[in-house]
Amino acid sequence: MVRRVRYADTPPADKRCGVDDKRRLILDQALALVDERGLAAMSMRAVAERVGLTSMALYPYVGGKDALLDGLVDLLHLELGAACADPGHLDWRQRLRALGRAVRALAHTHPGAFPLLLNRSAAGASASWLAAALRGVLHDAGAGAADEPRLARMICAFLLGYATGEITGGLPGSSPLDLSARAGPTSADCSGPLAAVTSGAPRRSEPPAPTAGETAGREGAGAAEFDADLEDLVRLVEVAVRGR
Repeated sequence: MVRRVRYADTPPADKRCGVDDKRRLILDQALALVDERGLAAMSMRAVAERVGLTSMALYPYVGGKDALLDGLVDLLHLELGAACADPGHLDWRQRLRALGRAVRALAHTHPGAFPLLLNRSAAGASASWLAAALRGVLHDAGAGAADEPRLARMICAFLLGYATGEITGGLPGSSPLDLSARAGPTSADCSGPLAAVTSGAPRRSEPPAPTAGETAGREGAGAAEFDADLEDLVRLVEVAVRGR
């Protein structure tokens, strides 16, 4: 039976839009905070300060910290979906390559938050976007209905796992992305009593930062390797389809 939705079932449109807009602003600022300082720096207080609210005032919009983290996962899915418009003229191989590159680009854009996609489940409407996109690719490739979920999970695990390993330094030969360039000043950078106390203390030597050429070369090599892996994925799907 179709349930008729009464006006009382939902808040007035203007009020509902206001809540959604405020929630999106809070999530955007939370993601920006994680981009700048890393996931460990995110707290309800830190996010509240960025949007000009008290910590308690955040709860009606995003709930507690766990719900806020889930909101970040949903926001990442939304961003991935927006980056992966599905042009009808592309065949499934081109769409799979484009999807893989978009996942890797998302990881490099949001290295602090991206690992959440592996260890948290999104609760919003966009949560199943990546899985649905992969199933669409596999359907067009000719995979059977029984094989689509398994192959989609396998490809999803590779894309998320590879990108996470690359940005965290978990892959052999990789090093974690440095967020310090995005972060604001720390207490060690500030003037005042603390600076006076620490100014005479010996500083721990830091490894030299890579040059622009070294960074570009490393990124180019990483992209080339990832593209080669995507070609392996394409061939794997082709073999799986032929074996039906």
